[in-house]
Amino acid sequence: MTIDPAPADPASAAHSAAATPGAAPAPTAAAPAPAHAGRPAWWVRSASLLPLALTYPLARFLAWLTFRFFPYRQRLVQENLKLAFPDFSRARLREVTHQYYLGFAQMLMEIVRGARLAPQELRRRVRIVNLGAPQEHLARGQSVLLVAAHQCNWEWMLLALSLQLGYPLDAAYKPLVNPWAEREMKLLRTRFGSRLVPAQELLADIIRRRKVVRAVAMVADQEPTTSEHKYWTRFLNRDTAFYMGAEEIARVTHFPVFFIGMRRVRRGYYEMDFRPLAAARETLPTGALTQRYAEAVEAQIRAAPPDWPWSHKRWKLRRSLYQKRAGAG
Repeated sequence: MTIDPAPADPASAAHSAAATPGAAPAPTAAAPAPAHAGRPAWWVRSASLLPLALTYPLARFLAWLTFRFFPYRQRLVQENLKLAFPDFSRARLREVTHQYYLGFAQMLMEIVRGARLAPQELRRRVRIVNLGAPQEHLARGQSVLLVAAHQCNWEWMLLALSLQLGYPLDAAYKPLVNPWAEREMKLLRTRFGSRLVPAQELLADIIRRRKVVRAVAMVADQEPTTSEHKYWTRFLNRDTAFYMGAEEIARVTHFPVFFIGMRRVRRGYYEMDFRPLAAARETLPTGALTQRYAEAVEAQIRAAPPDWPWSHKRWKLRRSLYQKRAGAG
């Protein structure tokens, strides 16, 4: 999600200054990123002025071009869908593939529009069902760990959560390779005061700022690298490696863990909810929390197949015979 250091989070700073052991901080209103953080590129600002009602027809046209004439990883998308849903007919696979490209094009337009989307409009378009679940822990001075997947519009998920949570929000991210894209995405993602932390530095950052009561969020359905500790399980009918960072953070910090579910209600409108995965200080066997997360992600995908990024090369790693016996690698 970026390269430059994340802009300072005013809400986080206020909580850090006021935090005292055993005292629960009062919620603070989410604050936009400071003015000195910079502005999006001119063309992003210009495109973001267009109402979504005008950009959606463009998204439909782009999806049609991608599906019909310039297929982006279409073979990969179809192969992934066939393996995940072997009972789907050819017509159903074609329908889901088309809906996937359409939904992805719409999300790109929504991300650009997010540069200027008014807070009240974002609240209207992204409804959070049970935000009180994590807020109850935060009100008692207990930080929480939130894990999500690349379902629907995960960029609006971050914006909506940072706007409505009322407590500091730190989001783990992997810096983008392109410096320009990194800068632009960071400006968009921190618009309502969230603080971005490189994934590799997240645990150290949590320990260093342990007195700050906050929510720590991460999207954890990416494929881990070959060097990372990983957990293997059956996911969408395939042996799949999962990054164990969330589990390791929960073990060290004893944070309660929630899964953020997201579903598309209709075009441009979403609903989020929080589902408990682990209680604070809950002792679990190695891999148990990651397994719970994998099952929650798969259930969400099966409920709405077009809303997960099938064009991503998710299954590059291959499970060894040893890993099939041990379950982790």
